[in-house]
Amino acid sequence: MATLLASTFVLAVQDLERSVRFYVEQLGFTEDLRVDGWSFLSRGAAKLRLGHCPDSLPISQAQDHSWFAYLHVDDARALQAELAAKRVEFWLPLRDLPWGMREFAIVTPDGHRIVFGQEL
Repeated sequence: MATLLASTFVLAVQDLERSVRFYVEQLGFTEDLRVDGWSFLSRGAAKLRLGHCPDSLPISQAQDHSWFAYLHVDDARALQAELAAKRVEFWLPLRDLPWGMREFAIVTPDGHRIVFGQEL
């Protein structure tokens, strides 16, 4: 059986420049490549592809389907503090959960939600 080596999240965004600024300036991602209508971003093992889709339904109008990623981190408290200092909007506060994870969640400018979790 083939081994899955990595994952990349592909997101439709209405304003590519605004979204790239958010991921780079506020979430600490690096833009690795830009091609017509696409931005390829990474931070550690997390990889994103943002596609410019100005005419698509904003994900903020589909709240039940706006949670797209659960990213595992080594220090959720430190990352939460880093993002709070950059005025990132939080969806869920930092908390310890019964399944042995410390988690918090954010909202992107397009309404996508990302959960960050640390094993306790």
